[in-house]
Amino acid sequence: MISEFQDLSDKIDRLAQLAQSLRSENYLLRQANALLSAENVDFKHRLIAAQQRVEAMLAQLEPPAPAEQDSTPDDSEAAR
Repeated sequence: MISEFQDLSDKIDRLAQLAQSLRSENYLLRQANALLSAENVDFKHRLIAAQQRVEAMLAQLEPPAPAEQDSTPDDSEAAR
């Protein structure tokens, strides 16, 4: 009977150690998640800024001149 209590006590100790280990791991994962979330927000801001710069550059470009149309049909129409 005493050995059964000792086995139960050992299992409880292992369970307590496992619970503590999982708490520590959870804490580290939460820290990593917070850092990655902050990095993600930073990347989103940088992406928006880059998109705005590209749009501003595109707005400064002159629209292309209309292409002159040849009186000869193109190859796709000639093949018909």
